[in-house]
Amino acid sequence: MAAGPAPGRSRGGARRPHRPQSCKYFCPRSSRYPGLASSIRGRRLQYFRWSAQLQDFTLFFTTWKDMKPVGKVLCATGIVAGLLAFFWKDPFNPESLSGARVLLTGASAGIGEQMAYRYARFGAEIVLTARREAVLQKVVEKCLTLGAKKIFYIPADMSSPSEPEKVVQFAVQKLASFQRTAVKEEQLSFQFYPREAGKAVPRWTYFVYLHGGLDYLVLNHIGMTRFQMWAGDVEYTRWLMQVNFFSYVALATAALPTLEKNKGSLVVVSSLTGKIPTPFTTSYSATKFALDGFFSSLRHELNMQKRNVSVTLCILGLIDTDTALENTRGKVHLTASPAPEAALAIIRGGATRVQEVFYPWWLQHVCCLWVLFPSNRNQVLQSYYNYSTP
Repeated sequence: MAAGPAPGRSRGGARRPHRPQSCKYFCPRSSRYPGLASSIRGRRLQYFRWSAQLQDFTLFFTTWKDMKPVGKVLCATGIVAGLLAFFWKDPFNPESLSGARVLLTGASAGIGEQMAYRYARFGAEIVLTARREAVLQKVVEKCLTLGAKKIFYIPADMSSPSEPEKVVQFAVQKLASFQRTAVKEEQLSFQFYPREAGKAVPRWTYFVYLHGGLDYLVLNHIGMTRFQMWAGDVEYTRWLMQVNFFSYVALATAALPTLEKNKGSLVVVSSLTGKIPTPFTTSYSATKFALDGFFSSLRHELNMQKRNVSVTLCILGLIDTDTALENTRGKVHLTASPAPEAALAIIRGGATRVQEVFYPWWLQHVCCLWVLFPSNRNQVLQSYYNYSTP
């Protein structure tokens, strides 16, 4: 019977690699296959990590099982909020507004004025319109200092049915630009010109054409609003419908062809009173409900016709403009939101082509609660209004 190899040696006589007993992840072939050894170590470490994570999940679900319902709701809300914060990415790119062609109505004061300044900072080409020419000129001067590439203005009274179409035509003409393009003549006439070395020499024809249009139509103007109880003034309601609703429809209708050509956006500034009827706003609320109905329906029709024009409806709460604060002073128990932030929310919504913008953000939840709890909603709403000084 053949004798075995000496202790510590292989059959070939070579000394075996020393196996340290204290090494937990030692691989017997590590000297020959170092890559295999590191792979085995990595897998074992990954196994232990998974085991630790499994223990953490087991502890979490055990704790979850013993939680009270309120704790479960708060914990789930925190998890969802954390996931949204981790995966959410801001779709708004301010650089996309550089050179964008914008027609903005109601730009002499309030939210419209703030939007004009925002668009100017983003480097847009702007046409502003409002009733007061002197105030409009001051806004234009400030926009130029803020960085607007081009800016024009046209005074217009939207209570006149003929004004909307004139404003759109003015904007399209003023924001037009000459563009130069080159085309090979042989592509146009299929004629070949004198040859050099047996090859046709292409000749270029340059075309200069006028490129006009709009990228954004932002409808923001409103008529003088009476924040008071209904007094039966039907003529005022007709006038307000012309300014707050019919002129919006006329402007959008005149601008739709050029917006479609440029894959543009239609931005309509509305109000919470167009979602929820509130006291002291009978005529005003009627115009805003009309805006919501018309432009929401128009959005469906544009989508069905495959026309690439987005419609963004902006639902605003009480904003700290001079007119709004003066009308609601002593009548409403609400805190007004800043106009510059409202302007930015509107611009972001139009640039990202969302269907609706709610500012402040919690107005969306108010609208949901209004629909879900119809029994006591009127009493809650009326508690925010002062009836002693209507």
